[in-house]
Order: sequence, then C-alpha cells, then structure tokens
Amino acid sequence: MIRSATERDASTLTNISHASKRYWNYPQEYIAIWKDELTITPQYINDHQVFVYEHDAAILAYYSLVELKADITVVGARLKMGFWLDHMFVDPISIGKGIGRLLFTHLLNHCQVHKISKVRILADPHSRGFYDKMGCIYKGEQPSTIANRTTPLYTLDINGKAGVDIGPNP
Repeated sequence: MIRSATERDASTLTNISHASKRYWNYPQEYIAIWKDELTITPQYINDHQVFVYEHDAAILAYYSLVELKADITVVGARLKMGFWLDHMFVDPISIGKGIGRLLFTHLLNHCQVHKISKVRILADPHSRGFYDKMGCIYKGEQPSTIANRTTPLYTLDINGKAGVDIGPNP
C-alpha cells in the first residue's frame, strides 16, 4: 500500500535513505557529507509531498516531490523552479522486487491528478538504469555535493506518460 507519510515516519525514512546509499558501497565520508540531505524530518514531511510504500505494517520505500517556487543554485548546479523528485529510496532488503516501479507509477498518477506536467530528477548514478527504464529523459550531468563527482539530471514529461504502461506491478 502507498500512503502519505506522517511525521511519525521521519526516522524510518531517514534510516531507509542511509541504508539505500550504503547498499551501493559508498565510502563513509560520502554518507557523512550526505547526512543532512538524507535526513527526513517531521518538518520536511509537513512541507513536501512524501509517500511511503508499506507492507505488513513495515515501511519499505518512499519518495518525495518538492516544488521549488524559484530557481536556486546548489553546489554550483542551477535548479529550475518547478517540481523535483527529491528522494526515491527502497530499503535494500526490498530492492529488485518492483517496489520502485510501484512508487514511480504512483508518482505519475499523482502528477496527472494534480496537473503537474514535468518533474526533474537529480538521480544517484546507480539509479540511471531505473530512470531510463521508466522513460525519463537524460539531460546531462550536474555537480554533486561530493567534490569531483557529478550526478545525472533527468526530466519526466508527465503528459507524455499518460496511458503508458511502464510494466507489470509485483
């Protein structure tokens, strides 16, 4: 089941964020640099659209959609105003079970219902294959919060996905 996150979910979502990054064997110094980025607070949940995937009363994954009201610059990258997929993380014990696809389908439906036509994504390099499969368009590399590292920038045209079958759900 996918539902809106509540303030009580904050620490669980933070744990999933950190576990998911560790799954890719990033060095501990990267995890330390990303600490604030990976920490989900009750205020973050109140301020943004955050959805969790829950099975048998356990949260296994989540995503968050953030609306920037103006262009901003972060670590030398210019982020344009509009909607951004800020986080999409699956607990490592559930990676490869189709939960990411379920969340992505929920994201598409949510955006269609709320008349959101485009979502931008700064993706983890390890998730490129996922976003390619979901039909996102690769736009290039953006500076990362890690020195001498970049992160892929994708866009998702919601209107172009209307009625598109992105595959079976588990």
